[in-house]
Amino acid sequence: MTSGPVVLVGAGNMGGAMMRGWLASGIEPGAIIVVDPSPPPAMIELLNSEGIRHCPAVPEDVTAGALIVAVKPQLMGVVLPGLKPLIGPDTVCVSIAAGTKIGTMTRHLGDVAVVRSMPNMAAMIGRGITAAVANEKVSDEQRSSAHALLLVTGPVEWVETEDQIDAVTALSGSGPAYIFHLVECMAEAGRKAGLDADVAMRLARATVAGAGELLHQSDDDAAALRKSVTSPGGTTAAALDVLMREDGLQALFDEAIAAAKKRAHELAEHG
Repeated sequence: MTSGPVVLVGAGNMGGAMMRGWLASGIEPGAIIVVDPSPPPAMIELLNSEGIRHCPAVPEDVTAGALIVAVKPQLMGVVLPGLKPLIGPDTVCVSIAAGTKIGTMTRHLGDVAVVRSMPNMAAMIGRGITAAVANEKVSDEQRSSAHALLLVTGPVEWVETEDQIDAVTALSGSGPAYIFHLVECMAEAGRKAGLDADVAMRLARATVAGAGELLHQSDDDAAALRKSVTSPGGTTAAALDVLMREDGLQALFDEAIAAAKKRAHELAEHG
């Protein structure tokens, strides 16, 4: 897949999910190196059981084929300068840290091939989606390698410009929180309609999870599925008359995602 080992910097929740996905996809444990001063206990157990090389500090004897940087965004400025010894002429660097621009990567690592990606929380169970953008140094082969490494946690969508990553962050990166809040709102509305609070929450959770799985498995788009559940003059139609009015759910999402995109841009500019 790459000309050298896959070096994972940061073995927290997201990095760990990616590594498990690589192993499941058939990447040999010997082709993976993890750099992390203090991985979680479960990750240490996995590293030991699989025989994956673990380096508490950046090793001096390694040139990465792919360098996956999965540390928290606030640590990038501290971590990135020390990663330069891992970079070779064929290394592709893949960032999964929100708000870290390609320019920040190249400022610390040099004029290298960089893929900036934005996964979301569901990547931890292999059901996420990731958007990615590549700089001009990334070759077709490096892009293919990065795609394969990201694909293990869910589909990968490539965008044309880095500016679009802010919109991706607002839509899919932050999106799971919107769905969790939707469940909270549905459950609370059910409680106000007369249901026991625990029953309302179980009904709301199962409804959203089931609808999401149906959307995942169906070839129909969301509008078609909505229409299939909506009988003219029925209960669903009555509710949708409220949700789909001019100041309804679409207007709220327009405002919410615009606010998240603006904040994503501000964080990236100061990252």
